[in-house]
Amino acid sequence: MNNYVKLSVMTQRETDQSTRTPRTGRRPGASSTREEIIAAARQLFAQRGYDGATMRAIAGEAGVDAALIVHFFGNKPTLLGEAVQWPFDPDVEIPKLLADGRRNVGRRMAELFVRTWDDEGDRNPILTLLRAGMTEPQAAEMLGGSLRLCLFGPLLERLGSDRPDLRANLVASQLVGMGTVRYVLGFEPVASARPADVVAWLAPTLQRYLTGKLER
Repeated sequence: MNNYVKLSVMTQRETDQSTRTPRTGRRPGASSTREEIIAAARQLFAQRGYDGATMRAIAGEAGVDAALIVHFFGNKPTLLGEAVQWPFDPDVEIPKLLADGRRNVGRRMAELFVRTWDDEGDRNPILTLLRAGMTEPQAAEMLGGSLRLCLFGPLLERLGSDRPDLRANLVASQLVGMGTVRYVLGFEPVASARPADVVAWLAPTLQRYLTGKLER
């Protein structure tokens, strides 16, 4: 899972986009062209969100014809999946979540997500997928699949918890819900609450979902 790295945002190009002469068709070096499209998509998805980052705008930022994006990626949801990279490596973070034992894993997880959200701000790929998932089912599945398969599943296996699929969904409901309320919709007073308070609110529920007894 070494490809789970922080979202990189490109610096502004030296040539103003309004004066750029669009280039069309296939450009030399298919591999570099594909990477340029991905880099442009990362920048615009982070800046404008899923709906605002149109295929035409991404093509303009990359300096290619929009048809070339279709050639490489097929559609916009697939391009999103290629462009958005996870902000942390689960293989690195799972041992940290378990470092203080089972009784503190809920707090550790809350700290990880709140810290990641706050550090990355609007550039955070989790928030990009949250926003996109409200209108694009494939984006919602990307987020859910990444959380379940790469983080929650392996963590719950290490914890030895029963009913891991249900627990993973319950944990996701808390984290996705908080991410939506605090960072996407900006509901007050949660949106401006101190990170330590958000962690304190999330931790007990996450702990119960991860290791506690679940009612049938």
